[in-house]
Amino acid sequence: MRQRILVSALGVGALAVAGLTVQTLSASGADAATPYTAGKHAARVCSTAKAKHTASCNAVKLVNPDGFAPNASAPPSTGLTPTGLRDAYKLNGLSAGGRTVAIVDAYGYPNLERDLGVYRSQFGLSACTTANGCLKVINQTGGTSLPRFNAGWAGEQALDVDAVSAAAPDAKIVVVQANSASFADLGTAVQTAAKQAGVVAISNSYGGGDASDSTYGQYYNHPGIAVTASTGDDGYQGGSYPASSSYTTAVGGTSLVAASNSRGWSESVWSGAGSGCSTYNTALPGAASFSTGCSKRAMADVSAAADPGKGGMAIYYPTSKTASTWAQFGGTSEAAPIIAAVYALSGNTSGYANAFPYAHPGSLFDVTSGSNGSCPTTQWCNARTGWDGPTGLGTPNGAGAF
Repeated sequence: MRQRILVSALGVGALAVAGLTVQTLSASGADAATPYTAGKHAARVCSTAKAKHTASCNAVKLVNPDGFAPNASAPPSTGLTPTGLRDAYKLNGLSAGGRTVAIVDAYGYPNLERDLGVYRSQFGLSACTTANGCLKVINQTGGTSLPRFNAGWAGEQALDVDAVSAAAPDAKIVVVQANSASFADLGTAVQTAAKQAGVVAISNSYGGGDASDSTYGQYYNHPGIAVTASTGDDGYQGGSYPASSSYTTAVGGTSLVAASNSRGWSESVWSGAGSGCSTYNTALPGAASFSTGCSKRAMADVSAAADPGKGGMAIYYPTSKTASTWAQFGGTSEAAPIIAAVYALSGNTSGYANAFPYAHPGSLFDVTSGSNGSCPTTQWCNARTGWDGPTGLGTPNGAGAF
C-alpha cells in the first residue's frame, strides 16, 4: 500500500497551493537504478474532490522529494514513448481511419493545441491542429467560449491528448471542457462529445464516489460509442463513478516494463489501480461467466499502463497558464485514453462496447501477478488468471478484443 511522505516546508506549501497530495510510489513504481525515477514520488495532479457527486482527475506525476517536477527541455528518458506503447500493445500497423476520440475533462487549457504540437513533433507524429481538422476544442455545450484555466485539470488534458496521440497517431481528437468537475457538468460534456461528427470513443479520466445510473446514466448511455472511464488511483476502494456505470468500459491500471520474453514486455497490477463493486448498478451481462464475485457491476473490465514509474508516459504539460514543460505522468488517467484510442483503431463500437472484451478475452494480455490492497473477496484486489478487479480481463494485444 502507498504511504504519505513528509516533504520540506517549501514543498508542502507549494503542494497546498496546488491542492496536490504527495504519495510514495508502490513497490513496483520507483526504480533506484534509473536516474529519473530515483528518489521520485507520485503526486496527484488534481485536488481530491470533496463535494458529493464531484469528480477528481486520476492523473499522477513523478515529483522530487520536495514535491516538484523540475522544468525539463526534453522528455524524461524513463517515460513511455509512442513507439514503446504501440509495441507493448501490438498496435503497429493499425489505423483509426479518420475516426475521432473525444476527451472529456473539466476547466480550460488555453495552450492545449500548442503543447500537443510540441509532443507530437518531439516523437515524429503528424501535426494535429484545429487548422487541419484533426483537433477541436469546445465547451460543455459545444461552444467556443472556454472555461477558466485550472492547472491540475489542464495537466490531465495534456496526458489525455498525448496518450491518444501515442496509441492512435492518425485519430482525430475532440476535447470537451466542462465548466466544473461536478458530475452534472462533466456528464453534459459527455453528451456533447457524443454528438460530434466522427466520434467513436469518449475518454473520461476522472471519477468520484459510486453513484447510480438511475441518476447519472443518461450522460454515459451512448450505444455505438465506446465510453471509457478510469477506475481511480487509490487501490481497492469499491465503486468509482463513472467507471462503475453499466454503460462505460471501466479501465484499470498496470505496471509495464520491457522484458526479455516473446512479447518484449511484462505487466503486473499497479498497486494504485482502483477496483471494486458498485452498490447501485447492474452487472454487465458479458461478465456473468467470469466469476467477478460482485452481485452488481464489477470494475475493471480491461486495463493499460498506469504506474507513473513503470509505464508512465513522457508528456508535455502546462505548469501555469502560459508555461509548459516535460514530465512523467501515470495513473488510470493514462489507461482510459489508451483504451479509447484502441477502440478507435478497432472501428468496432456497435452496441455497448464494454461487451466486446468479454466476448474476446483471448485477444488480451492477461495480467496474473500483483495486488492493489486487501479485500474480502480475493479477485477484487489480487491478479489471477482471467478476470480480476485491478486489471479486468487484461490489456490490449492488438485491437481484437475491442
